[in-house]
Amino acid sequence: MSAPAGTRTARPLGPRAALVECADLHDAVALHARLSTAGLPGLVDCVAGARTVVVRARTTAALRDIVRTARAAPRGGAGTGEARTVTIDVVYDGEDLETVGELTGLGADGVVRAHSGQEWTAAFAGFAPGFFYCVAEDGLDVPRRETPRTAVPAGSVALAGRFSAVYPRRSPGGWQLIGRTAARMFDLDRDDPALLRPGDRVRYRPVRELVEAAPRAAGPAPVRGAHLVVDRPGLQTLVQDRGRAGSAGLGVSPSGALDAGAAASANRLVGNAVGAAVLENLLGRLELSAHGDHVLAVTGARAPLTVEGPAPWRPAPGTPFALRDGERLAVGATASGARVYVAVRGGVAVPPVLGSRSTDVLAGLGPDPLAAGDALPVGPAPGTAVRPPEPPPEPAGAPAVRVVPGPRDDWFPPAAVESFFAQEWELTASSDRVGARLDGSPLERTRTDELPSEGTVPGCVQVPPSGLPVVLLQDSPTTGGYPVIGVVHPQDLAVLAQLPPGARLRFERAPAPELAPPVPGGPDAAAPPGEPHATDQPAADGPATENPLE
Repeated sequence: MSAPAGTRTARPLGPRAALVECADLHDAVALHARLSTAGLPGLVDCVAGARTVVVRARTTAALRDIVRTARAAPRGGAGTGEARTVTIDVVYDGEDLETVGELTGLGADGVVRAHSGQEWTAAFAGFAPGFFYCVAEDGLDVPRRETPRTAVPAGSVALAGRFSAVYPRRSPGGWQLIGRTAARMFDLDRDDPALLRPGDRVRYRPVRELVEAAPRAAGPAPVRGAHLVVDRPGLQTLVQDRGRAGSAGLGVSPSGALDAGAAASANRLVGNAVGAAVLENLLGRLELSAHGDHVLAVTGARAPLTVEGPAPWRPAPGTPFALRDGERLAVGATASGARVYVAVRGGVAVPPVLGSRSTDVLAGLGPDPLAAGDALPVGPAPGTAVRPPEPPPEPAGAPAVRVVPGPRDDWFPPAAVESFFAQEWELTASSDRVGARLDGSPLERTRTDELPSEGTVPGCVQVPPSGLPVVLLQDSPTTGGYPVIGVVHPQDLAVLAQLPPGARLRFERAPAPELAPPVPGGPDAAAPPGEPHATDQPAADGPATENPLE
């Protein structure tokens, strides 16, 4: 019999997301299935974790309604939808098979029998698109490797804790490798890219050899008509739009422009819809040649612009300008800020992937980072006029970034939380679109045990064992295992996008959203002992954070 409704607690995860705490893994999987299929107004993403479900909403009002629904849903394993049975052929020859046999006392053959002799359940996705954490009634319990591998081959079948998973693509990882499969866990050539869905039953079948999938088709067709050519890409130039929200439950990150405001401004200037695809360039030194006549605008970080042609001239940033056939735009090194956005009237018309043209550098989705010689198709001109110039914002000193505290700030002593807000942090050179890595005085934790994987959102401030925070950005994994001390307000993520390495910043508390209040005398009027309602948190506590890297 399931537990009564209304006993779940919820913690704010920034101003428009919440972490709903569940009884156990089965309860989390069931709640995720209920919320994902309920057609709830304003629900953007829903991600299950080991004992939690993260919900992200379009508005705070929608978030309150979703949390109220989550708190009222009955507990238990019901409501997981139409579960399928998926068979995955495995050659059990992994590098860690003997080690796992020693750790479990089963020996290598016993590990194979235990792994393949029972049915597993696809519980939740994270780390990478199609990477599903699978559990079994008698799952093997083994620790991660002390030293993670820098590169795990795609198709590796692995164990960690009580979970089993298959690496969808080549990536770093610390799980114990026991075998390999040719199954494509995430394949964009399929109508449903993810091989597994939450709640699916999984059978691992031992085989002696693998049948490799057919090779993929050739690359993109040549670009015809008006287009732009990349003569010099600079340090990193990517195609970005508003991203691919709504697929976090399959391990797909939101992606999209890091400075969404600058990207939208560039599109407005040339008359595009604000969500059209633009170029995101890191630190300037970008050169583009025009094939056909175009209208461009450049926003974001300040950098000198030059149009090279029969009569060279210098357009102003934040102003639409013509780039005629045969002319070249040269974007110089940035003088302030970090990311430059270039919009072309009609938008960059590369093929969309899962509804977005954005490049996800961690998952490898969308177009590759641009290289010299790449041709960029341009879409048809919109039926709107270009806009008046928009003056760029004045550069600031050490900016203040708003953070909603939690949801795991209780893993830190009060002095560490105060230190997080009191000190200035420095952005390190190892920062990227996955996470902004900070240097400063390390934060002490009161709890040193491992946090079960939880869903994350962009802006989560994870604190790994080093004590140095990592702010998750648009291409970060959708789940993580480090406690989140707070969540950066979505409107302030642009500040982090525009900080060059070595820049300094500080955090200031922002109020947490009021989540679904308990109904007087109703089933959720009393939280479990020792567990305060989310609405009991003082407003000054601010928004909750998210997890960085697995």
